[in-house]
Amino acid sequence: MIRPTMQFHAIFGGTTISALEQVAVFNEARQNLLAGNIANFDTPGSKMRDMDVGKFKNDLADAIKQKHEPGNPAEVRYPLKNSSMTGGGTWPQDIPILQHDHNNIGMEYQVTEMAKNNMEFNSAISIMKHQMNLLQTSISERV
Repeated sequence: MIRPTMQFHAIFGGTTISALEQVAVFNEARQNLLAGNIANFDTPGSKMRDMDVGKFKNDLADAIKQKHEPGNPAEVRYPLKNSSMTGGGTWPQDIPILQHDHNNIGMEYQVTEMAKNNMEFNSAISIMKHQMNLLQTSISERV
């Protein structure tokens, strides 16, 4: 494993790149779950699965706040491996879908969630790309 140097921490410690990376990783894992729900749409007894988006966002916000507290190291690991990223269980039963084969997967809901998830992922990647371009410009000393 390659250990980051102090220069690495100095360059990336003041950016949101590590937080954006975690958002992208979370959205990628969630997209896989949502795609699995769509793939199992016609499977009798299949239950909808999703990740806890609210918990992930709260955990990430807490990690960002902790990073900015005095005395903390330049790098704080964001919540990659926690309950919001484990693939979740079945979605709460309060979604009013009743199908004859006892599955609770609604196609419209899944497609909507995939679209929202994809937009969040693309936003994170776009911002990360912009920040990397700014870093590259500053390193090459161009204006």
